[in-house]
Formats: sequence, structure tokens, C-alpha cells
Amino acid sequence: MAGGSDSYHEPYELLTEESKNMHRALVTVMEELEAIDWYQQRAEACSDADLKKILLHNKNEEIEHAMMSLEWIRRNNPVFSDQAKTYLFSNGPITEVEKNAMDGGGARGSGGSAPAAGGSLGIGSLKKGRK
Repeated sequence: MAGGSDSYHEPYELLTEESKNMHRALVTVMEELEAIDWYQQRAEACSDADLKKILLHNKNEEIEHAMMSLEWIRRNNPVFSDQAKTYLFSNGPITEVEKNAMDGGGARGSGGSAPAAGGSLGIGSLKKGRK
């Protein structure tokens, strides 16, 4: 994805620093995902076991980089954050997660549940009933 930082669709001088930084993060994620794909293909095609291990190691490093950038995006964009809360680490069919969340099933998809108000998991209330 060479030249990703040159791929502005609007005049650079009209963009806010916030938009420029978000662009940098988004392009970074795209580049990391592309590198993951390349390393995976190279590893699968590689006939040398030692080189294959190196390529897979490199692929996993790229996954780390992509996740770090995604987390920055999540922290800096409330829409990304809301979507991440709905879909990431959810249970059940991915295509039904939104429907389940909208129907009051919580942001965790079918089979999951959101923490109780105040961030408590409610474990303390379970202990009260035991003797």
C-alpha cells in the first residue's frame, strides 16, 4: 500500500489534525493487514521449516501492530468504540450480533451479557445468598 499517506481525497490543508491523525492510523492498519496477508502466503508457500517459522513470527508481529493501531482508533473515535463493543468478543452468529444488541440482548451478542450497572459483575450479590 505504498503511498497510503498520499491518498487524501480532500485538500490536505482543509483537514483538521484530528482527521490527519485518524488517516495515519487507518492507513497503518491497512498496511499491517496487507503485511499479515503477505507473510501468511509466504509461510504457506515456503519449503524451508526455519524460514517458515520466521515468516510466521513476522506475521504475528504485524498482527500486534494492527491491534495497537485499532485500539488507538477505538480510543479516539466514539463510533468505532461503540461498534467494537457491539461486535468484538461477541458470541453467536456475527450477522445476528447487532439484532441481538438492539433487541436488548446487550452489546455482547447472543449468549453473552453486559456487566451490571456500575461495572460490577454481580458476584458479590451471589455470595450473599449462600450460607
